[in-house]
Amino acid sequence: MVTIHQGFAQETPPATPAPPSAGKDTSIIGEMKDAMGDNIPVISLDENDMQDGSAQNVSSILGAGRDPFLSAASFHFNAVRFRIRGYDADLFSTYMNGVPMENLDNGFTPYGLWGGLNDVLRNRDQVHGLKANPYAMGDIGGMTYFDTRASRQRKQTSINYAASNRNYFNRIMLTHSTGLNSKGWAFTLSGSRRWAEEGYTDGTYYDGYSAFVAVDKKFNDRHLLSFTGIVTPTENGRQGASVQEMLDIADDNFYNPYWGYQNGKKRNASIAKTSQPVFIITHDWKINDKMSLTTAGAYIFGKRSVSGLDWYNAADPRPDYYRYLPSYQLDSSFRAEQLALMKSDVNLRQINWDKLYQTNYGSIQTIENANGIPGNSVTGKRSRYILENRVIATNRFNFNTTLNANLSEHVDFTAGGSFQYQKNHYYKEVEDLLGGDFYVDLNQFAERDFASDPNANQNDLNNPNRIVGVGDKLGYNYDIDIKRAAVWAQTVVKFNKVDFFLSAEHSYSSFFRTGNVKVGLFPNNSFGKSKVYNFYNYTFKGGATYKIDGRNYLFANGAYMTRAPFFENAFIAPRTRDAVQDDLTSEKITSAEAGYVMNAPKLKIRLTGFYTKMEDQLNVLTFYHDEYRNFVNYAISGIDKQHFGGEFGIDAKIYKGLSINAGASVGRYYYTSRQNATVTVDNSAAVVSKDIIYSENYRVPTPQEAYTIGLDYRSPKFWFLNVNFNYFDNMWLDYNPLRRTEAAVSGVDQADPLWNNILGQERLKKQYTLDAFAGYSWLMNNKFKMKKRTFLVFNVGVNNILNNKDIVSGGFEQLRFDFAEKNVNKFPARRFYAYGINYFASIGLRF
Repeated sequence: MVTIHQGFAQETPPATPAPPSAGKDTSIIGEMKDAMGDNIPVISLDENDMQDGSAQNVSSILGAGRDPFLSAASFHFNAVRFRIRGYDADLFSTYMNGVPMENLDNGFTPYGLWGGLNDVLRNRDQVHGLKANPYAMGDIGGMTYFDTRASRQRKQTSINYAASNRNYFNRIMLTHSTGLNSKGWAFTLSGSRRWAEEGYTDGTYYDGYSAFVAVDKKFNDRHLLSFTGIVTPTENGRQGASVQEMLDIADDNFYNPYWGYQNGKKRNASIAKTSQPVFIITHDWKINDKMSLTTAGAYIFGKRSVSGLDWYNAADPRPDYYRYLPSYQLDSSFRAEQLALMKSDVNLRQINWDKLYQTNYGSIQTIENANGIPGNSVTGKRSRYILENRVIATNRFNFNTTLNANLSEHVDFTAGGSFQYQKNHYYKEVEDLLGGDFYVDLNQFAERDFASDPNANQNDLNNPNRIVGVGDKLGYNYDIDIKRAAVWAQTVVKFNKVDFFLSAEHSYSSFFRTGNVKVGLFPNNSFGKSKVYNFYNYTFKGGATYKIDGRNYLFANGAYMTRAPFFENAFIAPRTRDAVQDDLTSEKITSAEAGYVMNAPKLKIRLTGFYTKMEDQLNVLTFYHDEYRNFVNYAISGIDKQHFGGEFGIDAKIYKGLSINAGASVGRYYYTSRQNATVTVDNSAAVVSKDIIYSENYRVPTPQEAYTIGLDYRSPKFWFLNVNFNYFDNMWLDYNPLRRTEAAVSGVDQADPLWNNILGQERLKKQYTLDAFAGYSWLMNNKFKMKKRTFLVFNVGVNNILNNKDIVSGGFEQLRFDFAEKNVNKFPARRFYAYGINYFASIGLRF
């Protein structure tokens, strides 16, 4: 989803939290991958699971922990923001100690809430795709299950320091776990700090703390009560995507438009802050030897924010605004002069903070009837520019219970129920007046368009002409309430040669908006509670596995599900009013997979084909429209997609300690429908147009082909070395729907090359990386007399060894188009580039 906040017309790329991935957590290289991936999930793999099954009673396929495709792809494809099967992050579910962790407003898993706590996140399991699992119904992409309970942690004390040249440069981590003592108690404490005064990209920085506490009490063999608390306050300066022209001017593919010099120091305008504590209580009840019940509740609260510039009746402060670029100049000599100036003066390439302050210093103004009080006058420096925070404050409660029962030798039964509630408070607040004395909470677009209406420009009619200072709310201010309840059941039947399962879920979802301010343009539908929207949905899933023998398996799984629309895709303009899309309907998803698995001591193979069809998806885009000279809301419905392809993974031991691993994902992910867009302007409830988006056959913007091959050597003397070469193809930029409408090509002949220039989707260049990892674990007791077994562990990883700095890791076409001149270069695409050579090295003491 592309969102642009009022007063800061800067597109942001779609949020793409990494989907669950897998690794080898019990090996040293697993620790390395876990450290380098930080809060990206990794799967536990017990070496005992590597034994092949009995020839008499063939065992079922084990979980994703032994999946060679996920082991190969989990880390090596990250450079290009690879998404498993092309799925969005909302198609992967995450559980921790028995409770679901995804946000209800968009379905994404907030991995950052437990970032920096690698030591306590090592116990995890993953179900890939449509397989049955004992935890929950799961999603079509799969699920990751974290078990952070204190009694499940390895009894140890661990001290670790890491250095890197990525988002943060330093990390210190300390963990102590007691294990379960004779009185049935277990305790775990863990903490870390990650920081960098400046990250890999200019103007960025990182400062994050993480704290974890877990307490278990085992009352007897049947009852275990667990508590987990997590808090990870984090602050970081962000990097923004930019146009290629600006990257070329700066001679830096990692140019960041978000910062500028202030008093000789770099200052970033886009600061992300997060502090959302997590508390989980879990009760395990072993009812009898064949039945258990796990019940858990979680409470998550706190807020996250991103800062940005806002301005009133002033020039756009963004350094890469299209009117400031040399290409905007029609006169060639002036264009050359502008280019030379921008190349030589960094202040023309970055935010000019001094200029913003000077503008505010000179802005002396008197506000009449301030704060809605007749005759009340306020005189002073009225800020034309401010730095604001866009805040989301969250309160979320999750409850889940799961019953697992072994009904007979051949039948396992699982059933569960869950209830989730989330309340988000969205608002803006003043972070910095940038030298001014006050700011006025007004809508400048309404002030321009409805000059004769004295109420139109008020962001809050209940508090007109409101004078705001640092810490005060301004602009939009509203809440959302979302509820979801579900019940599900699953039966797994296992025979000598065939396993099969069937599962079903029924769910209820509801949401509504509550406006906290009365917007001048929409006094009747902006303040107070909106209509409540309810949805009843269901999921059916089933599959079968044919066990050729204890090493070779054939499987096929399928699912059909409906999903309620997410809040952020249902409400057209929740910042100003409670209007929703015309036809709010549930999304439909059909998915199937089939494949072959080999699990042998020296050879592991997985080959899978998959097909997924998604129908009736929704989206809402908000952006500045040049023709309407205002922010418009582009409510898109009827989004259909088709994902199909294959996955292959192999892990083969070819000599003593030496193995070869390879993985490939080859897919084709398309939009398959002509979408419908209803266009409204922020300052009007009227529909200004209804467009057909000719989106059929456009590609989903994720790498559709990814390959890796590597060698892994593990010495009996406790060191390892791994080298992988990775290759990516069929990558596409996210497209702008405005350019795929009839109006965009109106008056252009189909034989004209301009026709294809407007409608074509940009394919990115093929890319490659080379990565290497090494590590050594030294048992210090062999050298020194110590009471406890003590290990000194060294790990180092280097990514993109060949320093390929031309990898476009993501990007999007700007949501603007020159309808008059049909100039496709006027608003060029914005891009992110993957880091060049980068490293992560750590040293740890474990005893």
